[in-house]
Amino acid sequence: MITRFVLAGLALAFVGEAALAACNNLLDFSHRRLASSEEENLCQSYSGDVILVVNTASRCGFTGQFSDLEALYQKYRDDGLVVLGFPSDDFNQELADEEDTAEVCYINYGVTFPMFATSGVRGDGANALFQALAEAQQAPRWNFTKYLVGRDGEVLASFGSRVNPLDSELESAVVSALDR
Repeated sequence: MITRFVLAGLALAFVGEAALAACNNLLDFSHRRLASSEEENLCQSYSGDVILVVNTASRCGFTGQFSDLEALYQKYRDDGLVVLGFPSDDFNQELADEEDTAEVCYINYGVTFPMFATSGVRGDGANALFQALAEAQQAPRWNFTKYLVGRDGEVLASFGSRVNPLDSELESAVVSALDR
């Protein structure tokens, strides 16, 4: 009986260390959920997952990508993929009211993946995650730039606005990251 508890404790310690290792500076911050007062610590919530981070906008020619982002999320979420959406008005295409932004995401496009409060994604006004993404790759050049982050918290690739979420290049990279 004691051996079983010791082994269970060692297993928990190992998992805890692995989760801590994946909580590098990229994920080590909290951000408010869209149209909510709820703060979520990205490290605690998504450590060990493959993450696709996307800067979004409600009035952009690429806004229709919400549908394919949701389809990608549904297809691979049970395998460990999470899509994180960050609305931004850095390109002057986001609605001023977060409730309106939430309606576009949740009602118009049926988004179920986590969406966060409107924030900056470029320059000095960028939130901490996008500052780290810019250091690892580059700052978004437009809305719907996508960053693929591995289970270890390292940025694996970025994809521009014109790359559809179900495009073979992006989806292949997601599958590869999930298989690691």
